[in-house]
Amino acid sequence: MAINLKGRSFLKLLDFTQREIYYLLDLSKQLKEAKYAGTEQKPLTGKSVALLFQKDSTRTRCAFDVGAFELGMHPVYLGPSGSQMGKKESIEDTAKVLGRMFDGIQFRGFKQQDVELLAKYSGVPVWNGLTDQWHPTQMLADIMTIQEAKDIRNMDGIKLVYFGDSRFNMANSYMVVCAKLGMHFVGCAPKELWPDEELLINCQEIAKENGGSITMTTDYKTAAIDADAIATDVWVSMGEDSSVWGNRIKELTPYQVNMEKMRQGKKEVIFLHCLPSFHDDQTEVAKSVIKDFGGNGELEVTNEVFNSSYSKVFEEAENRLHTIKAVMLATIRG
Repeated sequence: MAINLKGRSFLKLLDFTQREIYYLLDLSKQLKEAKYAGTEQKPLTGKSVALLFQKDSTRTRCAFDVGAFELGMHPVYLGPSGSQMGKKESIEDTAKVLGRMFDGIQFRGFKQQDVELLAKYSGVPVWNGLTDQWHPTQMLADIMTIQEAKDIRNMDGIKLVYFGDSRFNMANSYMVVCAKLGMHFVGCAPKELWPDEELLINCQEIAKENGGSITMTTDYKTAAIDADAIATDVWVSMGEDSSVWGNRIKELTPYQVNMEKMRQGKKEVIFLHCLPSFHDDQTEVAKSVIKDFGGNGELEVTNEVFNSSYSKVFEEAENRLHTIKAVMLATIRG
């Protein structure tokens, strides 16, 4: 049976089958190849999309903005102060208004409930650019990056190890995509920073059905052994108070991705990070952390790893564009 995602919202990968995920990845590859070959078409000419941001972004905004343009659409950016949603107007009312003006809506914000409400009431496809709970577009980019680095399509048996706070969108989303694709996911974090138990059990059941596995461990000394990909994320998420930095540094410093961990992986292991990353002293946040807690600005990953041949972070960032184009094209055109 052919895959048809027309009219579907893209809110979390739990909503999609393995075949549908591979379909989006294959479409992403086709769109990337067309861009590089100069044979791109504009199949969605005349369409318009709303880009609704409660949280600021670099990669997500640029990928949706440029992706919409390259597909022939007109993107309209609504930043943190660009709409009355949740302030003077309910999410339901906002959804009903935007759904009558646009052919699709991207939402990047805090609550998963908000993006779910937009999808429920807008009547057009809604795409989750990030919430505190899920980051599905990032997962497509990450899997595409692994496929390219390994020159594979089928992800069966690939081992991905995630170091760091495992309670939020990145670890949650990695567990789901690995479970759906029959991969082996290892989350490595202090127990107090493990994911929701119900979600963990659900992912373990899905993984078992697909020949994969989902494991949580505190053993940062051996977790990376035989890894195909090693990933991490910032230790303090957007929206969290800066007062948590002290505790996070104390809790997570042993889980920092360094060369010792990378060398435990397979010969062709790669490093992934959704960015932005604190790997040096060249940001305002890093300078503040250095002032308050010392160190050299290397937090979740060392600068040596970040700039090494293992690192695929900028290929990963580029792939946000191609995968997001695939999501928009598949859900608007079908």
